[in-house]
Amino acid sequence: MAKAAPIRESVTSINIDGSRNFLRPADVSGKFSLWRRISGALLILFYILMPWIPINGYPAIFFDIANRRFHLFGYTLAAQDMWMAFFFITGLGFTLFLVTALFGRLWCGWACPQTVFMEHVYRRVERLFEGDALKQRKLDKVSWAEPEKLIRRGGKLFVFAILSLVITNVFLAYFVSVPQLWGYILDGPLEHWDSFLFIVFSTVILFFNFTWFREQLCIFICPYGRLQSALIDDDTLVIGYDDKRGEPRGPPKREGVGDCIACNRCVQVCPTGIDIRQGLQIECIGCANCIDACNTVMDKLGRPRGLVRYDSLNGLAGKARRIIRPRLFAYLALLLLGAGVMTVAASRLKPGSMSLVRMTGAPYVVDHEGVRNQFMVRLINKRNEPVTYTLSIASEAPGMELAGFDEPLTLAPMAEEQRPLVLRQPRANYTGEANVTLKVLGEPGSFELTREVHFLGPDPKYISATPAAEAPAP
Repeated sequence: MAKAAPIRESVTSINIDGSRNFLRPADVSGKFSLWRRISGALLILFYILMPWIPINGYPAIFFDIANRRFHLFGYTLAAQDMWMAFFFITGLGFTLFLVTALFGRLWCGWACPQTVFMEHVYRRVERLFEGDALKQRKLDKVSWAEPEKLIRRGGKLFVFAILSLVITNVFLAYFVSVPQLWGYILDGPLEHWDSFLFIVFSTVILFFNFTWFREQLCIFICPYGRLQSALIDDDTLVIGYDDKRGEPRGPPKREGVGDCIACNRCVQVCPTGIDIRQGLQIECIGCANCIDACNTVMDKLGRPRGLVRYDSLNGLAGKARRIIRPRLFAYLALLLLGAGVMTVAASRLKPGSMSLVRMTGAPYVVDHEGVRNQFMVRLINKRNEPVTYTLSIASEAPGMELAGFDEPLTLAPMAEEQRPLVLRQPRANYTGEANVTLKVLGEPGSFELTREVHFLGPDPKYISATPAAEAPAP
């Protein structure tokens, strides 16, 4: 089988005959690798701990889909507040645009879950069982009938399955909480078959991804690599090769050659199998493995570091690099606009919510007492303590009375309740349709919720002609 050599026109993970070339990147050490491992460990720790750390009685991050509550670091959002998610998601998008315009694919190489788990968890386990890249390639050629391969690779796959199961369970804890997840486990799969199927399906997907699919997700599925070409320019900080210094390549003692000795170490450590010396490519995830690998070789040769380095395309070409560019102002303006709207909206969030809809049927009813309108009121308590709600009429409405909320209503923590509300105005005070403002006072905290409703009724000149018996409006 002919193996693919790294070229710009084709991905290295596909052989010349179209078959899969399973990449076995070598391990690397260095300044960037150390910082990536530290950041990866912190991100994994963050992922694991968030469902465990309580803030205001709930996990730090808890998407309670069943009760339509979303708890984020002490803030509780009801389903009615989810319009804010638009600004949050677009804010993340413009942040990614800004970071990419400045630093290239920093997200992919340093913070993407695919990279974090692949490089800092699964590959660590793989090297523990199978050894370095050279030993892994030798093991690829060994038959499964050999005990060594069965033990080494079989043990690795077993641990991969356990890791995939753990990652999936932690993910589910973000939606059902850790105590409830533990209860699901104790109850058995048949008691919660939907969650069990989710766990099985997600575990299989993760296992397949980190066992076989790997870098193909970054190359063929993730759209970010393709967006990269539209977001970066010649002044963006990327990983590149200084061909002016490195070319022509050759042995270190040969006259007239550059600093690159064609050791191909940068190719051997690349998780997507590219040759960075061929220029910036869509497969590059900005992991900086090639920088550490090349710097190690330069150190051994006594030559300056930086043959492969973080720099802009202009910097690599010997030109001046601009940090401030027009596109950065556009991304930053959109980011600040969304962040400003979200901040103002978050500052105005109330610890309760009220919605009010008109009940089905006749829009209004005229009887011997006067005109009445009927509504359905829904109150939500977002606090972790009981709250008492008192409803009153806040606007000028002579003689108008309300029924259904005559007494204060106390809601349990995170509870909600719907009740009918009747607004009635005596005949003597009725002057026609009007807008009425309803106010709900919540205690403790003395916060207010207001809603305006349109009080419907007949033309005032017909009100006296209405029969004494109850008669719905035509």
